[in-house]
Amino acid sequence: MERPIGVTILALLAILLAILNGIATLRFLGFFPFIGPLDIRIFNLWYALLYGLLTYIWAWVAKMLWEVNPQGWMFMAVIAVFSLCVDFVVLITGGSWYDVSLSVIVSALILIYVMLPGVREAFGTD
Repeated sequence: MERPIGVTILALLAILLAILNGIATLRFLGFFPFIGPLDIRIFNLWYALLYGLLTYIWAWVAKMLWEVNPQGWMFMAVIAVFSLCVDFVVLITGGSWYDVSLSVIVSALILIYVMLPGVREAFGTD
């Protein structure tokens, strides 16, 4: 099956989110103290586990999208909502907007784009 340009863009955005969540995982494990508003080491195992899981899932979704798997479309919508929920929990529990801003923006754009009729037709869900 030929891959439309929109699906390719979604796969690349999923790869971008996998990279961002991987960096967040390393930050919450105490690495990369120079990334962020303060130059301190932050260690939070729970956040590291959540962001590590999101890293793996976004990489898996990117693979499914690259193969134009119809299940990838639905899973991408679900995981974008889950990613927004995790970012919201980080904000509520004392995280800063700087920590999650790019992830929130990209996840929201993905969620909006995935629901467009043309993208749904590319995966054969209409």
